[in-house]
Parts: sequence; structure tokens; C-alpha cells
Amino acid sequence: MGTRHRVQLTVNGERRSGDTAGRTSLADFLRDTLGLTGTHLGCEHGVCGACTVLLDGSPVRSCILLAAQADGHDVRTIEGVSPPGGPLSPVQEAFCETHAMQCGFCTSGMVLASEALLATTPHPDDAEIDEALGGNICRCTGYVQIREAVRVAAARTADDERVVVRD
Repeated sequence: MGTRHRVQLTVNGERRSGDTAGRTSLADFLRDTLGLTGTHLGCEHGVCGACTVLLDGSPVRSCILLAAQADGHDVRTIEGVSPPGGPLSPVQEAFCETHAMQCGFCTSGMVLASEALLATTPHPDDAEIDEALGGNICRCTGYVQIREAVRVAAARTADDERVVVRD
């Protein structure tokens, strides 16, 4: 049967917990225990990036991280990027506008990797964008539109920072 663990973590700002087998991946825990199916499973070897989530703000492959390893940490999934029914994040808007997705399977991982990049590097150059997205595979777009989406989101974020409110 194996060892069971009680996992408690903050997911998308909400304290969540559940019992799981010691060998359960974070991706399976998110999908099967918590019902957050935006985290996709592709290769299940940490190569494709479809399962990317943010762990304490850093992108990780949730298919190769055990749920027990995430105990006590903060996890952000694609469901936590923007509020339900609320406005899309600048990255999500840019992905839509630049047609940076086709089948959509890689999109959640790409968006989260882009969100993490822009949180630490607000004005990335193409090399920094390529490095940040290098662990995410897209079989449809050829990456041109994805790179453009990150540029658009970065420019919008920079524009938002320049807005000065006066009384």
C-alpha cells in the first residue's frame, strides 16, 4: 500500500490539504485530489513543461515533484493567474492577442513560466525569454507568437508602472 502523507499547502492563495500516497506527484495531487485540471500532464518525465506550476514563485515541473515535497509551500496553478470571471492577466491577454496558442496543451505551463519571468525580469530581452521558456515544449506554434506574447505583456506591465495618478 505504501506510506500516506497529510499534505498542507497554499494553492492559489487558499489553504488546501489532503492525504496522499508518498509517491504521488504534485501534478496528480493538484488534478486528482484538488480538482485543478489546468495543470496538464504530457511526458510525465519533467521534459515538456506542460505541468509547470509556480512553487513559492519559481517554475517547477509538478510531474516530477512529489506532493509531499510541496507540503507547507505556496503553489500557483493556471487557475490562480486571474480570478474566476475576472480580467485576464497581462500575460494571458497577450497570449490571446498574439495567437500564442493553438491546441492549448502547453499554454498553462507557458503562461506560468512567463509570469515567473516577468515577476523577476520586467524587461526581458529575447535571450532571457528563450531561457525562461526553454523548458516548455510547444508542438504547434514554433514559439514566434509565444515570444511575442511575452514581449507584449512586458511592455504593458512597463506602461502600467509609468502611469502616475494625480489628485
